[in-house]
Amino acid sequence: MKQILANPSQLGQILRSARRARKLTQSEAASRIGVSQSRLSAMELDASSVTATQLLALMALYGLELVLRDKSAAPATQVEW
Repeated sequence: MKQILANPSQLGQILRSARRARKLTQSEAASRIGVSQSRLSAMELDASSVTATQLLALMALYGLELVLRDKSAAPATQVEW
Protein backbone atom coordinates (compact mmCIF):
# COMPACT_ATOMS: atom_id res chain seq x y z
CA MET A 1 0.00 0.00 0.00
CA LYS A 2 1.32 3.42 -0.94
CA GLN A 3 -0.32 6.57 0.44
CA ILE A 4 0.33 10.21 -0.34
CA LEU A 5 -0.61 12.51 2.53
CA ALA A 6 -1.88 16.04 2.17
CA ASN A 7 -3.18 16.71 5.69
CA PRO A 8 -3.12 15.34 9.26
CA SER A 9 -6.60 13.80 9.11
CA GLN A 10 -5.40 11.47 6.36
CA LEU A 11 -2.54 10.35 8.60
CA GLY A 12 -4.99 9.61 11.40
CA GLN A 13 -7.11 7.50 9.06
CA ILE A 14 -4.07 5.55 7.89
CA LEU A 15 -2.91 4.93 11.45
CA ARG A 16 -6.38 3.70 12.45
CA SER A 17 -6.60 1.41 9.41
CA ALA A 18 -3.12 0.01 10.05
CA ARG A 19 -3.97 -0.67 13.71
CA ARG A 20 -7.15 -2.47 12.74
CA ALA A 21 -5.31 -4.47 10.07
CA ARG A 22 -2.97 -5.70 12.82
CA LYS A 23 -6.07 -6.58 14.87
CA LEU A 24 -5.00 -4.36 17.76
CA THR A 25 -7.35 -2.43 20.00
CA GLN A 26 -6.52 1.16 20.84
CA SER A 27 -5.65 0.03 24.37
CA GLU A 28 -3.23 -2.64 23.13
CA ALA A 29 -1.50 -0.34 20.67
CA ALA A 30 -1.33 2.51 23.18
CA SER A 31 0.19 0.25 25.82
CA ARG A 32 2.88 -0.94 23.40
CA ILE A 33 4.04 2.60 22.60
CA GLY A 34 3.64 3.97 26.11
CA VAL A 35 0.65 6.29 25.79
CA SER A 36 -2.90 6.14 27.11
CA GLN A 37 -5.82 4.80 25.08
CA SER A 38 -7.37 8.26 25.06
CA ARG A 39 -4.13 9.73 23.68
CA LEU A 40 -4.05 7.17 20.86
CA SER A 41 -7.69 7.90 20.09
CA ALA A 42 -6.88 11.62 19.87
CA MET A 43 -3.96 10.89 17.53
CA GLU A 44 -6.21 8.88 15.21
CA LEU A 45 -8.84 11.63 15.19
CA ASP A 46 -6.42 14.55 14.80
CA ALA A 47 -2.90 13.50 13.86
CA SER A 48 -1.66 17.10 13.98
CA SER A 49 -0.82 16.43 17.64
CA VAL A 50 1.31 13.32 16.97
CA THR A 51 4.96 13.77 17.87
CA ALA A 52 7.67 12.41 15.60
CA THR A 53 8.60 9.89 18.29
CA GLN A 54 5.02 8.67 18.60
CA LEU A 55 4.61 8.49 14.82
CA LEU A 56 7.77 6.41 14.41
CA ALA A 57 6.73 4.11 17.26
CA LEU A 58 3.31 3.53 15.70
CA MET A 59 4.82 2.95 12.28
CA ALA A 60 7.17 0.33 13.71
CA LEU A 61 4.31 -1.34 15.58
CA TYR A 62 2.12 -1.41 12.47
CA GLY A 63 4.87 -2.44 10.06
CA LEU A 64 4.82 0.83 8.12
CA GLU A 65 7.66 2.93 6.78
CA LEU A 66 7.91 6.63 6.02
CA VAL A 67 9.32 7.69 2.66
CA LEU A 68 10.02 11.34 1.95
CA ARG A 69 10.72 12.59 -1.53
CA ASP A 70 10.82 15.79 -3.50
CA LYS A 71 7.27 16.66 -4.51
CA SER A 72 8.42 17.89 -7.93
CA ALA A 73 9.79 14.40 -8.71
CA ALA A 74 6.27 12.90 -8.81
CA PRO A 75 3.99 13.12 -11.84
CA ALA A 76 1.14 15.58 -11.26
CA THR A 77 -1.44 12.89 -11.98
CA GLN A 78 -0.16 10.56 -9.25
CA VAL A 79 -2.71 11.18 -6.49
CA GLU A 80 -3.50 8.14 -4.41
CA TRP A 81 -5.52 9.54 -1.56
